[in-house]
Formats: sequence, structure tokens, C-alpha cells
Amino acid sequence: MHPYFLVIIIQTLLRKRHKSNAKKENFSNYEIAKGYKELLIVSKGLLKDVTLITLGIFSAAFGLKGFLLTNHFIDGGVTGISLLVSALTGWPLYILIICINIPFVILGYRIMGKQFAIKTVLAITGLSVCLATVNFVDVTKDSLLVAIFGGFFLGAGIGLSVRGGAVIDGTEVLAIYLSRKFSTSIGTIIIAINIMIFSVAAYFLGIEIALYSMITYMAASKTLDFIVEGIEEYMGVTIVSFHSEEMREMIITKMGRGVTVYDGKRGYGKRGETKDVEIIYTVITRLELNKLKIEIEKIEPNAFYVLNTVKDAKGGVIKKRPLAE
Repeated sequence: MHPYFLVIIIQTLLRKRHKSNAKKENFSNYEIAKGYKELLIVSKGLLKDVTLITLGIFSAAFGLKGFLLTNHFIDGGVTGISLLVSALTGWPLYILIICINIPFVILGYRIMGKQFAIKTVLAITGLSVCLATVNFVDVTKDSLLVAIFGGFFLGAGIGLSVRGGAVIDGTEVLAIYLSRKFSTSIGTIIIAINIMIFSVAAYFLGIEIALYSMITYMAASKTLDFIVEGIEEYMGVTIVSFHSEEMREMIITKMGRGVTVYDGKRGYGKRGETKDVEIIYTVITRLELNKLKIEIEKIEPNAFYVLNTVKDAKGGVIKKRPLAE
């Protein structure tokens, strides 16, 4: 694209973003450069989201048509309801996927916002079109393999779509809404929904198909967690120690990780005495946890530290390998 037209585009976006600048003819070089940088970030993010959602659509469609549909196995959630209705009525799955998800898209718009709803509509529509137009071969007739790998590809598809900022199964949206309304955990609501789905499947399709479908659901949910949370599971570690400087150097030099240092107070004893102390926070992978514990014990055996699971992490030096063994 010619630089002149790019500048015009950036200026137009800046005027739309800042209504006070609607009549401003020209922007400074700094404003244009900043707008250009933001445009690149937004474009890169959009391209990434489109790629992830597209891969998710084809993965989910392959799991459905290549494994589950021909064997009448179902999954949990809205996809499971669609598969169950299709198996009982013979209606095309690609129509049911759209129709049953409509209420959840509307609910998602109210809870998550316009951008999420638009992406979800496009993702569900894309899945429906893919199911209607793309032919996938039946990979296997073995029931166990169908249950496991059908769930794997379906879970991977849902997970990739979530990574792209959309969903192709509205169960999580409903669970979020109900958890806010009834003060119940999301996990409890999802379990309750799936118990009802598999109970109906056992009644209409038979116990054996329902049991295989539960295997499908477990495979899909584990794959979904793996895709969404990442390959490495991160741990956040908060350390309170009077040897904070040694702890900091150990984490940087031996663990190869970055640290954040807070100023705090440490309370102890019957009278609640307090002393100033530096609090160290770092993020490591679960595989490095045992090594970190050993290094902490070398410095201060009675050091107080707290561990918590981190769903995802980006930036810093969390991706680097440890510098020393």
C-alpha cells in the first residue's frame, strides 16, 4: 500500500477514535506513528484470531463428520445437544448448530460484548458451512477410537476458537450467566448440564452409546484445557524471606527467570511484631518447581512461599530455559 493512502487511513481512524479531533485536518508525525503502531498491533491480532478460528472450525468439523456423526456419538454442551437432536430426528447437524446456538450468542452479546458476539457468529456460521460443504472420510469404525479421537479433534477445534476470541459451543456462556445469577461455580453448572444431556442420551440412544459419548466428552474437555491453557502450566511463586537479595539473584542466575520485588511487612509472634521485608514474585513452569524448592531451601530452609496456578503468561523471560543446572 502507498504510504500516502496509509496515512489517510490512520488519520481517519484517529478521527473516529477521538471525536474531539473530528474536524482536525492533520495530525503530528508522532500521532501518525503511534496510530500506525496501533494499527499494526490490531491487524496482527485480527489475523491471528482469524487463523485460530479457521483452524478450529476445520478441526471441529473433522471430529464431528470424520468420527462422531456416523456412529451417533455425542459430546457435552450445545454441540452435544445438536448431535443428540440430529441423531433422534435426522435433521442436518449444520442447521441445528446454528439454531441451538442463537440464544447463547445473544446471551454472549449481553455478557461478553459486541466483538465477542460477532466473532462467535462468524465462527458458528463457518462451522455450519464447513459441515454442509466439506466431505470428510470415515477414519475408523472402532468405537473406542471414534470416542477418543472424535473428542480430541472436537476439543481442539473449540479450544482454538476460544484462543481466537470466539466460541463454537455456547455452554460456557450459559454457565457464566447462571453462575453470576445463582452464585454457583461455572464447573458445577457445566457438570449439571452434561449430566442431563448424557441421561437423555442413555434413554434414547442406549447405555453403551452414552458411555462412549462420556469418553468423547472427557477427551474433548481435556484437549480443550490443553489448548486454552497452553502446553506448559505455569506456577506463580510468592516468596517472603529476609534473604530476599539472595533469593532474587538465585531466581535470575540459576533459574533463568525474571522477578518482581515488592516492599512489605512481615508479621509474626504473639504480639504481632512486624519487620520490613522484600516480597519476591516470579513465574516458573511446573517442571521447574522442584528445583526452585531445593534452591530456596539452600538459602533459607524456613522461608515462607505461596504457589498458585497461572493459566497463561507472556513476555518477560518466562520462555527462556534455565541458565544453570
